[in-house]
Amino acid sequence: MSRRRSYDQYCSAARALDLVGDRWTLLIVRELLAGPRRYTDLHADLPGVSTDVLASRLKDMERDGLGTRRRLPPPGASYVYELTPRGRELLPVLQALSVWGQGELGERRPTDALRAHWFALPLLRSLEGEGIVEVRLEEGDFHLCVGAEDGPLYGDGPAPGEPDARLVLDAGTGAALACGELSLADAVRQGRVTVTGEGTLAKALREA
Repeated sequence: MSRRRSYDQYCSAARALDLVGDRWTLLIVRELLAGPRRYTDLHADLPGVSTDVLASRLKDMERDGLGTRRRLPPPGASYVYELTPRGRELLPVLQALSVWGQGELGERRPTDALRAHWFALPLLRSLEGEGIVEVRLEEGDFHLCVGAEDGPLYGDGPAPGEPDARLVLDAGTGAALACGELSLADAVRQGRVTVTGEGTLAKALREA
């Protein structure tokens, strides 16, 4: 692998940007917070990235100790990419960037891609406790692993097994939550988010 480019500055921020400052790297981290992902799945959920750039960034992340590649046992037998513990430590960085960028979101542009699970990080900020929350939008379903310290923080598709809570909302409400214009508790009270389930998380949301 080629030598990593560096700012050559004795500064922790500069050192961090040496590793994650290239375009697409932090968005790859966002996707891998869902757990192991195949290359084809990553490419599908990162609209606009070229295959060459994606492959290069994944190699850089492996070299820098942020990600790893491993082969699944049969019958899968395909390669998946996942974050190392060091890579998972970027979650608060992404959360901080998400909060900082709230004011830039604005109205969705005609050229803007959207994946349902891109609302996962804003929703995780709004939930306390532990448990599985299934989220349903017209754009697709995903589930959140609230309070998870190891393993995936979210995943595509319905929750495995019975979730502690189910949330149904539309993309406009998801955007309002992501922008900070609306709290999850207010969205529930206003009927913009429907909550079902008998778990602790569902009860807390209904009583908030």
